[in-house]
Amino acid sequence: VRLKGKKTDVVTDIHPCYEIDNFKYIWTSSPSIICVVLYIFLAILSIVTICGNLLVIISIIYFKQLHTPTNYLILSLAVADLLVGVIVFPFSMAFSLSSCLYHEDLFCKIRDGFDISLSTCSILNLCCISIDRYYAVCQPLIYRTKINDHVVVTMILVSWGVSAIVGIGVVIYRLRNEKCEKSFDDIMANTVGPVLSFYLPVIIMLCIYFKIFVVALKQVRSIQNTKSGGTSSKMERKATKTLAVVLGVFLVCWTPFFLTKNTTPVPVIEALNWLTLSNSMLNPFIYAFFYSWFRSAFRMLISGKIFQEIRLNLSHIYACTTLSN
Repeated sequence: VRLKGKKTDVVTDIHPCYEIDNFKYIWTSSPSIICVVLYIFLAILSIVTICGNLLVIISIIYFKQLHTPTNYLILSLAVADLLVGVIVFPFSMAFSLSSCLYHEDLFCKIRDGFDISLSTCSILNLCCISIDRYYAVCQPLIYRTKINDHVVVTMILVSWGVSAIVGIGVVIYRLRNEKCEKSFDDIMANTVGPVLSFYLPVIIMLCIYFKIFVVALKQVRSIQNTKSGGTSSKMERKATKTLAVVLGVFLVCWTPFFLTKNTTPVPVIEALNWLTLSNSMLNPFIYAFFYSWFRSAFRMLISGKIFQEIRLNLSHIYACTTLSN
């Protein structure tokens, strides 16, 4: 059991790596094999997430031919996923969802703040990508005027700014309302929050991609016997398909968590929470499957050719500087 004020709560769901000691939820002194295997798996998941998204970031930054508005948005999404691997994974391993439910402290609130902030950032980046794809497929003649570097940078700054405000707001709100009644907190956490940070953006994205799908079908019929302009349109449709898969994987990873109820066992909730975090690991594999440029960049990074090119470029710059002096 666990005492809380004048109430006595019965704790029936225990994390395999934690135990109850003096009514506190603490790390077990003798972790089981399940606990060790679990944390090895989560550590591998974190490392793969970090390495995969680093490949995406380095590829887009280094190769100038990849400097396009769409890829800048993918870069922003990869940065958010990278931070999930660097920050949220370690925090979630040290302060699991189970332990934070029974032993809320400052680090649990900080973990929740980063989790919510980066999750919001991911979905806002996906919203921006869907808008980019809408103009690329549905309004191709005005695409370059509507979606340019300045507009994309604004989109990225707004996404990260709103996400930071949401994350900081969550931490401040929970710190100030520790002694307030739980009813309002439950309304915010179970109704308003999910609607604003998940359901509403998802509905908007689904509507946009449905419109893109309808227009893309019409374009396929109209250019079947035309070679001119067909290649460009085909590339846009492929990019749209890839990013639609990214959205689909996001929904598969996140929807079960938001559909869970308060009666759901804690181990199930925690497993679904880790499923949401694994979405940050899956995106680079989607790029690798669909994009040849990512596979080429991956091979160059693994083989070390990219570092050879950087060294040659630096040598060339040094030689030119020496000659000019």
